[in-house]
Amino acid sequence: MSTILIDGYNLGLEKGTGVATYARNLSYELHEMGHRVAVLYGNRGSPNRDDLLSEIAFFDGPVERNRLIELIDRARQALRSPLDYRAHRVPVTGRVEARSFSARLPFFDALYNANEIFHNAHGAYWLWGRTVGVRMPDRPDLAHWTYPLPVHIPKVPNIYTMHDLVPLKLPYTTLDNKRRYLKLMRLLGAKADHIVTVSENSKRDLIDLIGIPEEKISNTYQSVQIPARFRDKPEEQVAREVEGVTGFGYQEYLLFWGSLEPKKNLGRMIEAYMASKVSTPLVIIGAQAWKAEKELALLNEGDPEKGIVSAMERRRGARKRIVRLDYAPFGLLVSLIRGAKFALFPSLYEGFGLPALEAMLLGTPVVCSNTSSLPEVVGEAARMVDPYDTQAITAAIRELDADADLRSELSARGIAQAQLYSAENYRDRLHRVYERLL
Repeated sequence: MSTILIDGYNLGLEKGTGVATYARNLSYELHEMGHRVAVLYGNRGSPNRDDLLSEIAFFDGPVERNRLIELIDRARQALRSPLDYRAHRVPVTGRVEARSFSARLPFFDALYNANEIFHNAHGAYWLWGRTVGVRMPDRPDLAHWTYPLPVHIPKVPNIYTMHDLVPLKLPYTTLDNKRRYLKLMRLLGAKADHIVTVSENSKRDLIDLIGIPEEKISNTYQSVQIPARFRDKPEEQVAREVEGVTGFGYQEYLLFWGSLEPKKNLGRMIEAYMASKVSTPLVIIGAQAWKAEKELALLNEGDPEKGIVSAMERRRGARKRIVRLDYAPFGLLVSLIRGAKFALFPSLYEGFGLPALEAMLLGTPVVCSNTSSLPEVVGEAARMVDPYDTQAITAAIRELDADADLRSELSARGIAQAQLYSAENYRDRLHRVYERLL
């Protein structure tokens, strides 16, 4: 049995991200493959000789600190030798009631924490131009970083998952320092023992833009898994849940979910929906992220500086048919996907596009982009459009809204397509990567 270490960089976020979903799924698949799973977090805090206090501190969350002291501490950490970081084991005995975190926690045989390691590693990388090492009390057999982090475990193989190159392909959609990001990706591409990515499209980008040799990259895709207790919930119960949350009936609304950021193309999607004049409401689920103001401008009412919508559009009540929710717990989100007439996902660029695949697994028809990785992921099972063409998105919305037979056909195709991304296929692809290095 090998011990595989993964990072908890995104797993610690309260509302999660696509990368958090990737990391969580990876932890469970590693367990199913027979590996021992260790997870390294970078929570703020310090180790305590009292096991109970260490467990409490892990689930308690960060404690507010004086901003000046925090800046001084980070500067001191960055100035330390890049190899001078140590992780400490977090005892999880069950004495702390942690069921509230069950949806966010990965599978683990052991949990570790290195105080603010990911923040400190970025600071050290900026100063030293190299990755920093983490000394583990129990050295794993392999480290699989689920995100391109300037961190490594000395004397073991280190794999990095590079999901996409959005900061380089669509630089105007992110807040990253592009020079630093490119330098880090080139460094990891050179120093990593292997690179994992999630689509052939992303693999080509890594070869073309970063210059990583093709033989050093493996495309494992992702698996799509939804627990049976959510996937097989009775239709009547799903209908009650979605009506209670949205006010709309079963399959009487359209749905988008994901981070509200420029690459998701919300501005064109909302414009296309308004232009379609369909009576079916649109539900948008997602927290507002970076650079989202312009994307949501058409939803801002009464403030000409935030968004301008003509009086005619107001009379038509287009915006009144759009409901926005900041967040939905995973179980409720599954019900909302199942209860949608069809899903909208006209993203400008995706490394994989997990929401489209989740919708297909649940039998919900999909309208998505014909760019980046989405054509290879959805195959012939979705209605694809040019995401830069608002009229094309409008036409697709009208078509699926009016054609029940087409929706039924796409639903059946989607369920079949999703089987290509089963857990078994994913584990087989992961196994081929690990057996080269273990």
